[in-house]
Amino acid sequence: MTLATLDWVLIISFFTLVLTIGIVVSKKSGKNTSEYFLSNRSMPWWLLGFSMVATTFSTDTPNLVTDIVRNNGVSGNWVWWAFLLTGLLTVFVYAKLWRKSNVSTDMEFYDLRYGGKPAHFLRGFRSVYLGVVFNIMAMAAVTLAAIKIGQVMLGLSPVETVLIAGTITVIFSALGGFRGVVYTDFVLFFVAIAGAIGAAYYLVNIPEIGGLSKLIEHENVVGKLSIFPDFSDTEALIGIFIIPLAVQWWSAWYPGAEPGGGGYIAQRMLAAKNENHAIGATFFFNIMHYALRPWPWILVALASLVLYPDLASIQQAFPNVEESKLGHDLAYSAMLTKLPAGLLGLVLASLGAAYMSTISTHLNWGSSYIVNDFYKQQVNKKASERELVNVGRLSTIVLMFFSALLALVLTNALQLFDIILMFGAGTGLIFILRWFWWRINAWSEISAMFASGVISILLNFTSLSTLLFDHKIDGGNLVEGVFPAWAKFPLVVLITTIIWVIVTFLTKPEKEETLREFYKQTTPGGPGWKKVLNTFSDPAFIKKENSKKWSVPSGILAMVFGCILVYSCMFATGNILYGNYNIALGLIVLIIISSLLLIRLWKKNKLSALD
Repeated sequence: MTLATLDWVLIISFFTLVLTIGIVVSKKSGKNTSEYFLSNRSMPWWLLGFSMVATTFSTDTPNLVTDIVRNNGVSGNWVWWAFLLTGLLTVFVYAKLWRKSNVSTDMEFYDLRYGGKPAHFLRGFRSVYLGVVFNIMAMAAVTLAAIKIGQVMLGLSPVETVLIAGTITVIFSALGGFRGVVYTDFVLFFVAIAGAIGAAYYLVNIPEIGGLSKLIEHENVVGKLSIFPDFSDTEALIGIFIIPLAVQWWSAWYPGAEPGGGGYIAQRMLAAKNENHAIGATFFFNIMHYALRPWPWILVALASLVLYPDLASIQQAFPNVEESKLGHDLAYSAMLTKLPAGLLGLVLASLGAAYMSTISTHLNWGSSYIVNDFYKQQVNKKASERELVNVGRLSTIVLMFFSALLALVLTNALQLFDIILMFGAGTGLIFILRWFWWRINAWSEISAMFASGVISILLNFTSLSTLLFDHKIDGGNLVEGVFPAWAKFPLVVLITTIIWVIVTFLTKPEKEETLREFYKQTTPGGPGWKKVLNTFSDPAFIKKENSKKWSVPSGILAMVFGCILVYSCMFATGNILYGNYNIALGLIVLIIISSLLLIRLWKKNKLSALD
């Protein structure tokens, strides 16, 4: 492709603006670790909300959605739509708890909730396990998407794309810290959303597609439109709908959708001004992330089925693409080559925005683990604030380097999505319950973490997988195993859960002093803490806590109303696009009702308006 002068002006202006923001805030961000990683806990809800949305735009997300739609249809997106339940549980139950904990990272939580050597080990190990290993995997998936965009749209080699995109991102991330990330995210969001919507509108209306009505009537597209899977196809129904909604959302750990909150979502909640701002930020994020944003990507994915119905057609159109990078996710980038000058520059800038926002967040988040939870705890406990900031900047560069190396050997984004999801299977229930059940201890989490990893390896990457589960061999022939293919994920969850529950009761509970300190700091309430509450020496405190209404039941009810609201928004949008106006009208009524019920519940439980 040849970019016009207007395209280059838009792209260069955008990158210049981002670098300028990073340089301007670098002096303030470098004062201490609280500034560098949390902006001194002074961020308003709306800025944090935009930052969360911008972070999850990512260059790999439209590629992932395209891969899903082309293989499993629109209904295949339930593998990530189900995480809305996790997100809204965080909003209405866990956001205020995280902010009240006042920790610097969610890894520091371990020293607050647990005690002794097991807690220290857990904090140090998971800071490396998540902040380095899993973080590098997540960033590699994002960088892989950038590589594919660079190859298809600009003719760049993988190494050239990594050097250009990675260098700019790592410079402003290392200089600006968290404040630089959040400020640039605000700009990046509007660039990214404009590019996504602009691309979808133009591509659906190119002559080869012929507009929205012709698109949804095309023979390659008709079978992919349904929002829900075919209920007569048991395999698809269970695999892409029932398991995500019944098991996956609460049992699996995934970056940005951690049960009970965590990762960079927790980082933003911890950076909020107060509890209300933490709640507002996460609620705003979930509405934007699920209700409003998926459809531009879905439309482009559906349109790609008309122009590039299979992998052979993509390969024929783009013969210079390396065979190792060829996959259905490439169709999104292929469609973008049809854009005109000006819009092409905007979309490329938006893809750059998505890439930089996601990578900068992961770099700062991963670096916060390395500095606060590993280096400061395990290497040099007396390190000065300046030294810690420098270690943070150095670790930012190292994380970027290794994620780029991994991206060069990957094939498609769905690979890592499935791997990360499987490796976190079975651990999610602990992250939900540890706030509300005193008996969970550090060994519970340690056993779950290792059990999930070992079982996932055995059931995915050894001959045991082919013996136990149905699978296809060359030619598409099905070889039957002991269990259907969809049983793999719930089996990992079941075995992992049994192991950590047994370990919990075989090991000693945390010390009463540790449990009392945690309760006093976060006041989670509920029957799961009655035994600990009764050990307090202050009768007035016990009476006060017993007289308080436990907020979790109303929080769960708010989660239900919130899910109805957000899913109704999402499906109303889809049905309007499909021309199903009567269904859309019914969903709009449901949106209004659920909104009113949610507002009433919010006020009733004194989840007060934002400052």
